[in-house]
Amino acid sequence: MKKILYFMLSICFLSSCDSYLDVNEDPNYPKDVPNYLLIPSAENFISAKMGESIFNFGGFFAQYWDQAVEANQYNEIAEYNIQQAFFNYNYRDLYAGALADLQVVQKQAVEEENWADNLVATVLKAYTYQILVDMMDQAPYTEALQGKANPTPAWDEGADIYKSLLTEIDSALYKIQHPKAPLLTSQLTISSDMLLQANLSKWIVFAKALKLKLYMRSSNVQDNKDEIMALVNDTTLTLSDDIKMDVYSDATEKRNPWFECNWSDNEEGLGTKNNIASYPIISYLKITADPRISSLFSLAANSSTYEGAIPGSKTQSAADNMKNGDFSYPVMTATTPVYFYTVSELDFFIAEAQLRFGTDAAAKTAYEAAIKANFDLHGVSGDSAFIASSPIKWGNAGTTEAKIRLIGMQKWVALCMVNHGEAWTEARRLDYPALSSYTGKQVYDDQTLYTAGDLISPYVNYLGDGVIVKRVPFPETAVIMNKNTPQQKGVSTRVWWDNK
Repeated sequence: MKKILYFMLSICFLSSCDSYLDVNEDPNYPKDVPNYLLIPSAENFISAKMGESIFNFGGFFAQYWDQAVEANQYNEIAEYNIQQAFFNYNYRDLYAGALADLQVVQKQAVEEENWADNLVATVLKAYTYQILVDMMDQAPYTEALQGKANPTPAWDEGADIYKSLLTEIDSALYKIQHPKAPLLTSQLTISSDMLLQANLSKWIVFAKALKLKLYMRSSNVQDNKDEIMALVNDTTLTLSDDIKMDVYSDATEKRNPWFECNWSDNEEGLGTKNNIASYPIISYLKITADPRISSLFSLAANSSTYEGAIPGSKTQSAADNMKNGDFSYPVMTATTPVYFYTVSELDFFIAEAQLRFGTDAAAKTAYEAAIKANFDLHGVSGDSAFIASSPIKWGNAGTTEAKIRLIGMQKWVALCMVNHGEAWTEARRLDYPALSSYTGKQVYDDQTLYTAGDLISPYVNYLGDGVIVKRVPFPETAVIMNKNTPQQKGVSTRVWWDNK
């Protein structure tokens, strides 16, 4: 089994850097492939996208890192020169890889009445569609994955997709938790799974945690209070560990996908380090005296201090004779897991929910637990003193909005080098970190103008001063091949749930 899973992992790594897949076909598998192969395959496809390309551009948009001065790979991303083809590979791999596999798993699970496999497929499907909606705002859903029967599927509104995903999760949970008759062991046995080791109880918690995420993400535009608090008050909604793909080793095509494609020296890697620390995250970690900084970034070689680049300032920094060694690098290893959902992330959602709809005391408890969980993830000590420090202390925030800012800023830190796609998404939803009123050029010229932790409109910004990326474009291949693809919108246009 291990050899089979490593083979699948290799397929996904090859796709993660330069694949080209038809969204109506799954080229890697013949018909009638068993679920014990398809489930890990889907998990690997999701990990390959979320842990590499989305992790990479999410890191730029969340301003964790920027383009290295002495390299050029990501100039366009750093300067917000986002082309229509930007999301092509992610779109294709998530549909033709992950979602195609999961559709087969669901079909076969229903035929076999294996409701455990059905739950796994439903949760992974919802997780994948959530990524697509949060990135693009709309996506093919009701007519998707019909192959040649419908090569031009309609695109559904994001709000409608969210609603359907929640209904599907509830249905999958019902089949397991509220059976009309006692279920057989075979109906409650997961065929195979690399995320949660085929532990059905953990998948039930994952399903509930994902529901909370979907409700919280849409809570600024929909009245989800009752549904949110029902989940928050569910005593079983507790993650005992982070949900992560923790299967990587330091060998070709078996490494963490971002590391494999960016920092490894083999033929799949770029061979040059393009990512250096960004000024916003470094400035915030330093001003809050955060002990996690050493687990996230290295000391700059030329100064032995933590230094970050002003977003989009690569050209000016090079003109000023600055070098890569003047900046910190992110800390990443070949074996770093790809995180799907962390204990810290769940606690931050609960903290926000309690603050808005519950009690301040419960919000404080969850907020502090979230920070501690992230310290634990990085193996860093000193969480108690940090939580009690002035800039972080819950009691020092005098208003609800000030406490939302605390949650947003600490969630931003907690997702750094963990899940950059989610970090960018939550920053858009919460509006924390806030966007500085000063441009990258102004901050570059006079850093005393800047409030530590604020996002910065890049020094070179193809969108214009004061504008940042709020979505990715509809993929060029969809625009060309599918007449039902919506009219393209600018990448500074908010997605449906982003109205704060």
